Amino acid sequence: MLIGKKPDIVASEITPREVFENRRNFIKTAGAGLIAGAALASGLWPGNSAAAVRHNSKIAGYKKTSYGADEKPTSFEDITTYNNFYEFGTNKSDPARHSQDFKPIPWTVSIEGAVKKPKRIAIEDIYKLAPLEERIYRMRCVEAWSMVIPWVGLPLSKLIAWAEPTANAKYVEFISMADPKTMPGVRAPILDWPYVEGLRMDEAMHPLAIMAIGLYGIVLPNQNGAPMRLVVPWKYGFKGAKSIVKIRFTEKMPQTAWMKAGPEEYGFYANVNPTVDHPRWSQATERRIGGGLFSPRIKTQMFNGYADQVAHLYSGMDLFRNF
Repeated sequence: MLIGKKPDIVASEITPREVFENRRNFIKTAGAGLIAGAALASGLWPGNSAAAVRHNSKIAGYKKTSYGADEKPTSFEDITTYNNFYEFGTNKSDPARHSQDFKPIPWTVSIEGAVKKPKRIAIEDIYKLAPLEERIYRMRCVEAWSMVIPWVGLPLSKLIAWAEPTANAKYVEFISMADPKTMPGVRAPILDWPYVEGLRMDEAMHPLAIMAIGLYGIVLPNQNGAPMRLVVPWKYGFKGAKSIVKIRFTEKMPQTAWMKAGPEEYGFYANVNPTVDHPRWSQATERRIGGGLFSPRIKTQMFNGYADQVAHLYSGMDLFRNF
């Protein structure tokens, strides 16, 4: 978030006008893409060549899991038109409008730092490191809006194991693409580009953390972080590095993009904690996107409702100080 005077009405309470104005065109575009994806032959993706990874193509061979089976997913339209992806602009509708020229294929990811053998890997080969799964996760943003998203991806722990980190690797740093030619937001000094995110090693190895490569059964749309993004469901939305080009293993805690931009507002951990207010708004409640402007606010749960699985990671820590 950009730092400024607190508005009388929290920005996250209002769906931007651009969302409504663009929905008709977006529905047409998304519908055409889904039809095209359905026409792809017998499980081309994930496949053996970059040509098989197509925008809006269906993902073949992923396994549905019990994660979030009792949740109602947010609509595809809302998930893909209401986003934080500052590389494409700061308004929620900017990513869908400004990411059409972005080309996520071909794509390679560099594995660097405290690893036995630094290497590069093509995106289509990353998908082969572990069986792909669909996981329906609650995702809450620091501005107190939330969604329920049916991600398709692979456990981050599998990618880390393949990278072969050394004993010196205490943290994992994720570095996103920053291309001013296709990412208009990068042309402005909104953040210290490229966007950098980080996790402690035990957080990154937790079974809930995944690398998402799709949602709703199709290849990840550009505006949602194509071709690969980090998903850590017990942390704020800012722990979701998108369009990742480098994964670096480090001994020291990385300085993340939001820590640099506003250290008094955004700490390294970014755990969902309703008892600790953001300096400019309460974190105690949230509004689920898709429920309408006047939908009731709901209580935010500690660790976004994943406390039983992750609370032990922070045993003995002061979560007010370590925010």
